[in-house]
Parts: sequence; structure tokens; C-alpha cells
Amino acid sequence: MRKHIVVTLALALGCIAANAQWTDPTVDVPAFHAAAPPKGEIQAPILHGAQLTGPGFQFPWQVKVYQEAAKIPNVLYQLPCYCRCDRALGHTSLRSCFSGMHGAECSTCAKEGHYAYMMTRKGWTPKQIRDGIERGDYQNIDLATLNKTPAHS
Repeated sequence: MRKHIVVTLALALGCIAANAQWTDPTVDVPAFHAAAPPKGEIQAPILHGAQLTGPGFQFPWQVKVYQEAAKIPNVLYQLPCYCRCDRALGHTSLRSCFSGMHGAECSTCAKEGHYAYMMTRKGWTPKQIRDGIERGDYQNIDLATLNKTPAHS
């Protein structure tokens, strides 16, 4: 009986190891664009100004993440959104979240957007920011404290 269990476990481990070499780690990465949008390509505008008022914008962080997003639209275009709005809403990148109300309603989008803004200010490339988002580096952002930090131009 023990020999049978050992052989079965060895076979199972062998199958798992063999399968791992064909597993593509990028398959589950949400939609994004590998480069900035081509010049002249029209993008839906990021909400701004008076659009950032009303019942959908009850917290200061909601306004702030949209103001930040408006400063880095081409960076957001190159980033995935891990709330999976690409599947549920047809979004093509993190930028899509801020052309409507989704960025104000979803903490994942808001945190990723703020993370992208902060890393852009530090000089990170969209690829470096994307790698950080894929690692989950944005997850520790406390949205409630964003109104205490000024948005820079």
C-alpha cells in the first residue's frame, strides 16, 4: 500500500512539474497596451472639473485619483487593471476606468491609478509601474489618507 502511495505521489509531482513548463504566467494579466496610444488616436477623455462632483464623488480621494489620472493618461493606457474590468466592462487598460465612474467606485482602480501617478513622479517607466502592479505593490495604499497629500502638477 505504501509503495502504491509513493508511486502515485511521484507520478503526480512529475505531471505537475512537466505541466509547469507550458504554463504562460502572462495569460491571466488583464488587458493593457504595450505602448502609448498612437499620435492622433482619439481616447475617451478622463472625467474632470464639474464631472468630479455629485453623489459618485463623496470622498476627497475619489476626486484626487481622477485629477492624478488626468496628468498621466498615456501611462494609464499602458497598465492593466486587476479588478478585472476588462472582462466585466470591456475596459482595454487602467485608463478606461477613469473615462467613466468606475475609477471612483472601485478601490482597486483608484489604488492602481494613485500608485501609477506616484511612481511616474518618481521617474518610473510604464513597464516598471506595470511590473509593480502585477506584484500587487498598490494594495497597501490607504485611500482615506490621499486627501492629506497634495497632488503635484
